[in-house]
Amino acid sequence: MALLMLFALLAGAATALSPCVLPVLPAVLGVGVTGGRRRPLGVVTGLVAAFTFATVALVYVIDALGLPDDLVRTLAIATLLVFGVSLLVPGLGDRIEAWGSRLAPGPARVGGDGFGSGLVLGASLGLVYTPCAGPILAGVITVSAAQDFTAGKLAVALAYAVGSGAVLYLLMLGGRRLVDRLKPARAWVQAATGATMVIVAVAMTADLDLKFQNAIASDLPSVLVNPSGGLEDSGAVADQLAAVRGAHGTAEGGAAEAAAGQTLPDYGAAPDFMTPGRWFNTPGGEPLSIGRLTAEGKVVLIDFWTYTCINCIRTLPYVKAWAEEYHDDGLVVVGVHSPEFAFEKDAGNVAGAIDDYGIDYPVVQDNELGTWTAFGNQYWPAKYLIDADGDVRYVHFGEGQYSETEAAIRSLLAEAGNRTLGGRARPGRTQAPDPSLRTPETYLGFDRAEGWVVDPRPGASAYDAPAPGSLELNQFALAGSWRIDGESARALAKAAVSLSFKARRVFLVLGSPEGPREARVLLDGAPIPDELAGQDVADGRVTVDRQRLYRLVDLPRAGRHTLELRLADGIEGYAFTFG
Repeated sequence: MALLMLFALLAGAATALSPCVLPVLPAVLGVGVTGGRRRPLGVVTGLVAAFTFATVALVYVIDALGLPDDLVRTLAIATLLVFGVSLLVPGLGDRIEAWGSRLAPGPARVGGDGFGSGLVLGASLGLVYTPCAGPILAGVITVSAAQDFTAGKLAVALAYAVGSGAVLYLLMLGGRRLVDRLKPARAWVQAATGATMVIVAVAMTADLDLKFQNAIASDLPSVLVNPSGGLEDSGAVADQLAAVRGAHGTAEGGAAEAAAGQTLPDYGAAPDFMTPGRWFNTPGGEPLSIGRLTAEGKVVLIDFWTYTCINCIRTLPYVKAWAEEYHDDGLVVVGVHSPEFAFEKDAGNVAGAIDDYGIDYPVVQDNELGTWTAFGNQYWPAKYLIDADGDVRYVHFGEGQYSETEAAIRSLLAEAGNRTLGGRARPGRTQAPDPSLRTPETYLGFDRAEGWVVDPRPGASAYDAPAPGSLELNQFALAGSWRIDGESARALAKAAVSLSFKARRVFLVLGSPEGPREARVLLDGAPIPDELAGQDVADGRVTVDRQRLYRLVDLPRAGRHTLELRLADGIEGYAFTFG
């Protein structure tokens, strides 16, 4: 636990400087550089306490009192607005300062030094302070009152808040020193601070702060969005987070009971959607809640997927069929889009994929892997079936087991009171992996590259082409000039990639950020004929535009072959998969 708290402290300090806090940061710094000398300490104390409380415990209070979920946010916005106006109106700020000092707890009442008013302001800001949550923060946020409240969650959340608060405190002290040197302009600084707080409050009434955070998380490199991401993704953090959550992830189960018509096992209360991003296919883009759905007697099927995953794509016909067949019977399917690559965080890319695959059921972006972490999930695709009482009753990872999954759905719908179910769902065109598949998935980025004759190297490098016929089965080789990073390889000049595979189908995740580019596709040394080409290849060429999965080879049966791609400059490759 001590190690995890240290990690949380460092992660909080790092994310205090992430772009996601920009909507609230001007208000935090503004209130810290004005008022009495101890106001910064009051602001940080209030922010840390309120943020910790809101992160871990507030959901229980709201649930117990039956209050609206957005009440706290509304109060925080009102507080910002009142204090902002007070700084703009001469004399009113002094009255607010005195009132804040009287309102503060006994030990905090230090007349005239600003600690009390800072405490009130910091508390209001702490309720809306939402840095981009990596695994540590997502792992301790409790958004379902059905989950257990633990001292471990509280301790880690407090460490995270203290880390953020310490950085913000230093920034406020630096700001005060700067303002002290500009005493003639102090009134202007105070007015600017008040105007900033009013603008932030107005923007928050339209949820512009949340929209900004989602856009930032999608468009910027992950190292900027979550500077501590590498630390948080480490195995040591993952193991200790699992212990804090009280579970190491839910094991696959329920298939045997479903097939035998027996009562499904109970794996405990399901977490709700954590740090959700944009919602698709809901009225007005409004968010859903597992708690609210199950309170209405719904059975919920959670499908973790990402749009370039061929295994996920092959399960979609079944998921779509279940969503359509059992919707009127009380089933709600929610796709949780948990990205593997940075470009899969882009809402436009996800919207395009939803349209391409004809998905009509709700989908939520899980860009920070908050929901993924809460479920302890480790796989694409993964399905969690939740009964009308909010408990996980069936879990399946990967492809297959479709009849058992549907039997589990029907079982829980019957438990919920619907005993007049019709016939089974009828999925559209389906495709399964070839049983003769021998070649494993591989990546072009150096983080997870395996099977390469010469391992991809960070940065720009030139690679020698392999001698014809020299590749052994499941070997890959680059040729020409490439620029390699952790998750992708970018073609620079005369770039090619070759592989020796045994499979029926070959897929490659590609993109071309600078506009459409072409790649030539050769099979066994010759341009691939149309009858053996995947649906994205025509006349031996594939046009690469937006970032997605491209289907390159589609053979009548699995066999051993050599594939070569000659890519135009600017094309980016991510991962090969086979089927």
